[in-house]
Amino acid sequence: MRGRVQGVGFRNYVQRAAANLALTGYARNLDDGRVEVYAAGTEEDLSQLARFVHQGPRWAEVHAVEEQEAEVRSYSAFLID
Repeated sequence: MRGRVQGVGFRNYVQRAAANLALTGYARNLDDGRVEVYAAGTEEDLSQLARFVHQGPRWAEVHAVEEQEAEVRSYSAFLID
């Protein structure tokens, strides 16, 4: 995600949404100011998470979201990295 997505609780917001959807993966800040999210789960649940990510938490300003398929990795929960 690009925009004002660091320092506004974005990773915690994504973690709560992902946990509610029983998704696994992570959310982490990148050095260039973006946030990277990797999530694994059903297509329906991933679509729901994408809607949350596009909106963002109250103080965020999401300007762009890049979505792509990725190699499936095994996580036991949804982590903040």
